Amino acid sequence: MAKVPNSAELIDSLLNTPNLARGDVPDEHWMDVKPVFKPGNYCWPGKPKIVEYHGFPNSREWKPDEEDWKLPENWKEIILEGFRERLHKFRSLKVFMDVCVRCGACADKCHFFLGSGDPKNMPVLRAELMRSVYRGEFKTAGKILGRLAGGRKLTIDVIKEWFMYFYQCTECRRCSAFCPYGIDTAEVTMMAREMLHLIGVNINWILEPAANCNRTGNHLGLQPHAIVSSVESLCDDIEEILGRRIDVPFNKKGADVLFITPSADMFAMPGIYTMMGYILLFDHIGLNYTMSTYASEGGNFGLFTSNEMMKKLNAKMYAEAKRLGVKWILGGECGHMWRVIHQYMSTMNGPADFLEVPKSPVTGTVFENARETKMVHISEFTADLIKHGKLNLDPSRNAHLKVTWHDSCNTSRGMGLLEEPRYVIKNVIPEENFHEMPDNCIREQTFCCGSGTGLNTDEFMETRMKGGFPRASAASYVNAKHGVNMMGCVCAIDRATLSALMMYWNPDVEVCGLSELVGNALIMDGEKKRTMDMRMEPLPGVEEEEEPEGEAPAEEAAAPEGGDA
Repeated sequence: MAKVPNSAELIDSLLNTPNLARGDVPDEHWMDVKPVFKPGNYCWPGKPKIVEYHGFPNSREWKPDEEDWKLPENWKEIILEGFRERLHKFRSLKVFMDVCVRCGACADKCHFFLGSGDPKNMPVLRAELMRSVYRGEFKTAGKILGRLAGGRKLTIDVIKEWFMYFYQCTECRRCSAFCPYGIDTAEVTMMAREMLHLIGVNINWILEPAANCNRTGNHLGLQPHAIVSSVESLCDDIEEILGRRIDVPFNKKGADVLFITPSADMFAMPGIYTMMGYILLFDHIGLNYTMSTYASEGGNFGLFTSNEMMKKLNAKMYAEAKRLGVKWILGGECGHMWRVIHQYMSTMNGPADFLEVPKSPVTGTVFENARETKMVHISEFTADLIKHGKLNLDPSRNAHLKVTWHDSCNTSRGMGLLEEPRYVIKNVIPEENFHEMPDNCIREQTFCCGSGTGLNTDEFMETRMKGGFPRASAASYVNAKHGVNMMGCVCAIDRATLSALMMYWNPDVEVCGLSELVGNALIMDGEKKRTMDMRMEPLPGVEEEEEPEGEAPAEEAAAPEGGDA
């Protein structure tokens, strides 16, 4: 694995490398610049056995930094036929290929371009990598005039270029928010990755979690007993914090609600603290719910793999809801789970008519926005509880935290979840402790974490740190101006990737989930004096109660002299 330069070294290399973001003009036409692979700027290819599991062709050992990628002899015909098929199948793809006028509105909106200065990371030029082949292979003007008409032929170097740059796109859709024609560059990336699958060009960090989820129901491939054991260990921690036991139901038939969350919330920091917050919330309101050891993953790496896998992994949640006989589904803090639910569910798996329109059993609120999907986001659910005065909260328990909010790409641009998390935050921390990052990098314009769509792998760390620099820069701003020491979000990938990003660029800023802050603030029935937060760290201004000096515990005082009690 490549040595990752420290932050000072990375800044120095960026300042001393030609950079279009600073106005440096390239010496060559972009079509003449070949991709150069080196450790740190690519992800490891799919393992042969994992490629075979998915049914993708051309499973073999290969390396991106080697000249021979061991492609099929007829690789060009395969790609062009795949392109032709998708142009026919997806009308949107043809529209996106035809309507771009290269106005440049998106040019400086990509975090990878801002962090690297590489012109091929401008969304317009990244899409042009595919659009130029479309013109050169499918359009008359491009076939005849070639480069003069913006067209080029499909070559091995083009395939390598696609692999490099379509795996430097996190499908965050920030560029699409600025496009006057509504071109969804994420959809272009998805189509490019699908076509690369046809010749066995893909990455393992996406394929293996998708295979595990297809086989066992979660990204790590954990068996049911491991899922239960992991959650029980969190319940042990909760018992130490509260002084009383809370158990989590699994596979309970006839519950009102099936709760599904990313599996990372059950085993990875800092997601486990978010999971503990869920557990406290559900006990606090007496929710009749169940979790499942079979649909034990909300995340959907099928979104990064293929339409077919996305559909299959989404369907498992609804199949489990039907098997358990619940009324509706409550979803945890995930990003791509919600993108799939809100943008693709209805045409892929819906409508889920066997479930009821979600209605809060505590407040009576009917979530009309979930009438079709029958699935409610945990922050919507929590905000509704707070609005109706159903939670007993002590915001001072979070007084040691100065919080900013990262709008996760898939929940903000993908489903419009903007106000609910902020409403929750302002009710579970002292309101003066909340500080927004600058307006041009939050809400619909939010910057990506720089490691989404399956790119959060260690061998890609240098590129990830470049791609995450715009978000880290905004966090640095509020840290310096307001003393912000915590960045909240509602995405499991964000919690993992932003933790690494903050450690690299802003070590004074930690990362948490929204429900962790809720768990800290909840005043639970029957709890002992709370002295610790969800991380089992001391609460501000609260100390453990100690026995008065010189006073023996009652049981010790009652013991017979010289003997055991």
